[in-house]
Amino acid sequence: MHAHEIISTHPQVRGNTNDSLIRCIEECFDCAQSCTSCADACLGEEMVAQLTQCIRLNLDCADICTAAGHIASRRTGSNEPIIQSVLRACEEACRLCAEECERHASMHEHCRICAESCRRCEQACQAALQTFH
Repeated sequence: MHAHEIISTHPQVRGNTNDSLIRCIEECFDCAQSCTSCADACLGEEMVAQLTQCIRLNLDCADICTAAGHIASRRTGSNEPIIQSVLRACEEACRLCAEECERHASMHEHCRICAESCRRCEQACQAALQTFH
């Protein structure tokens, strides 16, 4: 990812980056990809009917992570309350998705990998939120 490199060149950032927020942006996009892939893998499983909630949470989490990554990447102007709100929503979506994927992790490797990605994103959102005053 080039988030740090590109954001640090933004004329309104002038090299003063929020590294916790940048890590969060990167984790959001990584998690969105993991969740999308996990949902697709769940759809390919023979026991797909038992994975309905997992698929739903994967897709919800992927959409929220993508939105959070996009909104947090915007540096022109300021909209900290919205950034904080979307990061809180992302943190919650990641927590719920991780919990569901952890239920299936012993049977489905894709769920184990996705749960780990969700936990990393959840923690990155928490860390980024602490940087706002």
